[in-house]
Amino acid sequence: VQLVESGRGSVQAGGSARRSCVASGSISSAIVMAWYRQTPGNQRESVASIIGGGNTIYADFVKGRFTISRADDKNTVYLQMNNLRPEDTGVYYCKIVQFVIGVPRDSWGQGTQLTVSS
Repeated sequence: VQLVESGRGSVQAGGSARRSCVASGSISSAIVMAWYRQTPGNQRESVASIIGGGNTIYADFVKGRFTISRADDKNTVYLQMNNLRPEDTGVYYCKIVQFVIGVPRDSWGQGTQLTVSS
């Protein structure tokens, strides 16, 4: 499956932005849907995930500010980001894990830049 991300590229601190990740096929059978980010000078890190039937997991640094959700009818995963901080600046990636011929397979989006200015 191919993933295409979109969303605002820049926002002021304290503002909000939403990332969308549209899959080329159905996501209804996805094992994991997740958002990662890579901030300047750091490795890619997990931000938020939806596991299996709907349990959500958030990194400590976004708890209470970010929300991950899914719309299976639109084959889309969202990341709503509120109260953004300059340290949230980075490239955001979506990932979907699905079984392909019985083997879990990762699919990644191309990444989209988010810049939060103070």
